[in-house]
Amino acid sequence: MRLAEMEAIALNIGLAVFAAFIFFIIYDLAKKSNAGRFGTFILFFALGLGLAAFLVKTVVVEMMGGSV
Repeated sequence: MRLAEMEAIALNIGLAVFAAFIFFIIYDLAKKSNAGRFGTFILFFALGLGLAAFLVKTVVVEMMGGSV
């Protein structure tokens, strides 16, 4: 396995771990603030949009075939 392939695999695993950690942080924030169901939904929606935008940007750049 070449170094570039290992780096690509490590990047994908790292991003998945990062996303899971972000969702854990949002859940912990909702739990500690006693947000309730609706408040928890709003937290996941609003704070999750930042993560979603980051992931969408990565996919769009890859689809365009360029690297930024």
